[in-house]
Amino acid sequence: MFYKAGSEMKDLQAEIQKLESTGEESEELPKLKSKVSGIEGQRVFNGILLAMLSATLVGIVFVTKVMPLIVHKMTHAVYDSGEQVEEDPMHTARVLMAQGEWDAAIEAFKEAAQNDPYNRVPWMEIAKMQRVQLEDSHAALETLRFAIQEHDWEVDDAAFLMFRLAELYDEDLEDRGAAVIVLEQIMELFPETRHSANARTKLHEWGMA
Repeated sequence: MFYKAGSEMKDLQAEIQKLESTGEESEELPKLKSKVSGIEGQRVFNGILLAMLSATLVGIVFVTKVMPLIVHKMTHAVYDSGEQVEEDPMHTARVLMAQGEWDAAIEAFKEAAQNDPYNRVPWMEIAKMQRVQLEDSHAALETLRFAIQEHDWEVDDAAFLMFRLAELYDEDLEDRGAAVIVLEQIMELFPETRHSANARTKLHEWGMA
């Protein structure tokens, strides 16, 4: 429609010039000029619409196709010496997340957890994907319980994981009794800490202090 209108305008303008060159007044001349003006306005509107639709399409393709490929390529960048950068499982996992490959991302995060056993982030990302994207709160629960039981965490990390476990019990599984037990364990394991105080505050909110 955009290009067709342009061709039609050229034909009309040629006809107008032809009539004007005769020097005679013609009834058709005002009509032709009015028609050209209308076509020009419609062509401008079609051009704006075409640009908007094209920009939207380009944006969708970039976000869904190009960006994940760029991120993936960046993880395989090379040093100036020509040696390939050692692959980081955490980066690989995040690329897979961006592509919506949830199961593969979970496996990559498990590999990252093995390489860095005192980093709680891989376990939190796994539980988050299981809970939100896969809608499997029970799997997320088992992930957190495994992480808590199988690793000798620092106090802050252990408390953080246990609070997330209590949150899962209460919000997703609607098992406040189990959540209360986890909070009481936090108070017993980490007395005289802010974690114990936070657990006590939560129990007060629930009326179970």
